[in-house]
Amino acid sequence: MAQISAQLVRELRERTGAGMMDCKRALEETNGDMEAAIVLLRERGMAQAAKRAGRATTEGLVAHRVADDGSKGTMVAVGCETEPVSRNEEFQAFVRTLLDLVEAKGVEAVGELEEERAALSGRLGENIAVAGAARFEAVDGGLVAGYVHPPARKLGALVHVRGGDAELARKLAMHIAAARPDWIGREDVPQEAVAAEREIFANSDEVRSKPEQAREKIVEGMLSKRFFGARVLTDQEWVHDGGKTVGQVLREAGSEVLEFQLFSLAG
Repeated sequence: MAQISAQLVRELRERTGAGMMDCKRALEETNGDMEAAIVLLRERGMAQAAKRAGRATTEGLVAHRVADDGSKGTMVAVGCETEPVSRNEEFQAFVRTLLDLVEAKGVEAVGELEEERAALSGRLGENIAVAGAARFEAVDGGLVAGYVHPPARKLGALVHVRGGDAELARKLAMHIAAARPDWIGREDVPQEAVAAEREIFANSDEVRSKPEQAREKIVEGMLSKRFFGARVLTDQEWVHDGGKTVGQVLREAGSEVLEFQLFSLAG
């Protein structure tokens, strides 16, 4: 077995970020071959990462970047298992690298960092998962805005609007992050989802205890307030002014939401 110097171990550690003893063992097993040791450590890191893949990633970071003129915006979410790892510089550097990649090449490019993600998971000893990515480019005079909720930075939204101004677009992103809608308008809700909710309300004790002739009207009211009002963006109560719905605010501004993406690591 080749003699493994402390300097060689330090060099391998600097190049891979692996622990000192892991570096020493890898060098011993590869007879001091630096490149072979790097490959061995990467393989082991990926194997460990695969074992961790099922573990929940409710910590992490949501990061975004929006052009000054609102012409484009990018947002990514990367999850980890614990808060200390979310503050780790290597983890944060990976998030920045992912953000750069998605901004340059689009969401489809996320897979290009799979080896780096697996290696990082191995070095940090936690499941690291790309939880989401989006890139919007404004069309027809639209604007893109983003918002990430401080200080944890685990919740954020990216929105593409047409009409209105940058302040309204940012407020919409803040609203989406707070209210977490599933759809923009009622027309976007799948009919099977509406039918399922209507049936649940119709069969509830609350409705069945009412006179039969009044039940249909009661169900429609419940559907409007409890389903559409909770999960459809334009029906939601505007978080910045409880006296209006988002739809009313948009109409007053001559604006419409073209698309949005919500990111939440906390579930």
